[in-house]
Amino acid sequence: MLTFTANDAKSRFGELLDRVQREPVQVTRHNRVVGVVVSAEDYEAMRRFYANRLRGTLASAAESAAQAGLTEQELERLLADES
Repeated sequence: MLTFTANDAKSRFGELLDRVQREPVQVTRHNRVVGVVVSAEDYEAMRRFYANRLRGTLASAAESAAQAGLTEQELERLLADES
């Protein structure tokens, strides 16, 4: 993965934008990675991937809870603020 320093990213922003169309680019500050810049297409693909993964996890958890006998009422009681 290509790396730009924060200063280079600032001064060569147009080049950075061109590069991220081909591959993600790390941005470092004081020799530490502080961010990764990706294309809008890559970002949307990652967003869809994680949203789908979360939906699957939630469906699996709901199924497990139902099989264990957790009711809506019991869930509400467990999640109620008891302060």
